[in-house]
Amino acid sequence: MNIAVIGMGTMGAPMARNLLKAGHSVVVHNRTREREEPLEAEGATRAESPAAAAREVDVVLTCVSDTPDVQRVLLDAEIGAINGLREGGLVIDCSSIAPAATRDIAATFGKKNIGYVDAPVSGGSEGAIKGTLAIMCGGSTADFERAKPVLEVLGGKITHIGDVGAGQIAKVANQVVIAGTFLALGEALTLASKAGANPEKVVEAIGGGVAGSWILQNRSGNMLNDTYPLGFRTRLHRKDLGIALETARTFEVPVQIASLVATIEDGLIAQGFGDEDMSNLARFVRRGAGVPDGPMKG
Repeated sequence: MNIAVIGMGTMGAPMARNLLKAGHSVVVHNRTREREEPLEAEGATRAESPAAAAREVDVVLTCVSDTPDVQRVLLDAEIGAINGLREGGLVIDCSSIAPAATRDIAATFGKKNIGYVDAPVSGGSEGAIKGTLAIMCGGSTADFERAKPVLEVLGGKITHIGDVGAGQIAKVANQVVIAGTFLALGEALTLASKAGANPEKVVEAIGGGVAGSWILQNRSGNMLNDTYPLGFRTRLHRKDLGIALETARTFEVPVQIASLVATIEDGLIAQGFGDEDMSNLARFVRRGAGVPDGPMKG
């Protein structure tokens, strides 16, 4: 297939790389143009704008930071992909953005007979590199089936949730769950360490029981060592929580844990830690408990 990938960030670049490895023809574009260069060296074609990228392909896949970024790369009157993608084409948006905006964007493409699937992802940079992401999809059954050959290269678990916007609602739910899990793990390991138990052994012990999770297995090491490499940026999770909180207000659902984590992340971002992995929620707990910086001790 001929596919344009717009957004060469932590997730988008390995997605494009995996599509190349799978034999697809890939056109890439990124606002910071030098980020396209490694993909060009691996066989991708560079395009000067999203519109130019879309002229060469049947499918446009986007993975950018926020709702305004998706609106810009897809709908901008001059550079937007909508100016290049032909009738009968397909947009797959893997960004995490507001469900209502997703429906509006899809409707705009629908007027030009262009399909749209919202397909936000979970699994971190590791999942993007390995092609094992969990992908939550919204769109018509026909558009989802068209998107599957692309998504199957990128993910290990692909779920069609419902109509356009349903994928973004699932991602909202995902971000609420991981907010509480990250914070709870930071609290648990800090408590174990300060109370005198070997925190590494605690991770080993609880990982075999009900408390076991992907986050425990893949991010407890960050918390134990007090180092927070990417991962998933704290500032981007805070953006996602903003979408979650707005959605919760719309539907009058109390999300108190997510609200607390959003406040904590605001503080971490203000202190300059916004580009660390969000496992740095443990930093807040550790400092509150008076645990010195550096590796945890039992």
